Amino acid sequence: MKYVILIHANPQPWGHPTGDFIAENLALPEEVRDQLMTSFVETLTELERNGELLHGEALGDPASATLYRWVDGVPVASSGPYSETKEHFAGFFLIDVESPERAQEVVTAFSGPGETVELRPVMSPGG
Repeated sequence: MKYVILIHANPQPWGHPTGDFIAENLALPEEVRDQLMTSFVETLTELERNGELLHGEALGDPASATLYRWVDGVPVASSGPYSETKEHFAGFFLIDVESPERAQEVVTAFSGPGETVELRPVMSPGG
């Protein structure tokens, strides 16, 4: 079963890993931040070793995005960020796991203070 893990954050300034730029994360004791990073790295290593990690990418600053919206029947470009929201899409990981429960187990290592992490199944062509 394929899932995408979507990372939403609003670090200022924009940077990766996003936790290094988010006030809520920086307010944690250093040992807690270190443990969160260790857990994340261990999970990524396990996913790679098991062949469950298909791909992952960090994304650039939302201010560098170009939006395309339909206006009067044609796509019109405008500068980002892409929405009227506090959080922006920061990156993603594509995983292929045996069950929804395994996906839920994995995603817990991807969430951190000041971020929203979304777990969403991937649709096969044709739905």
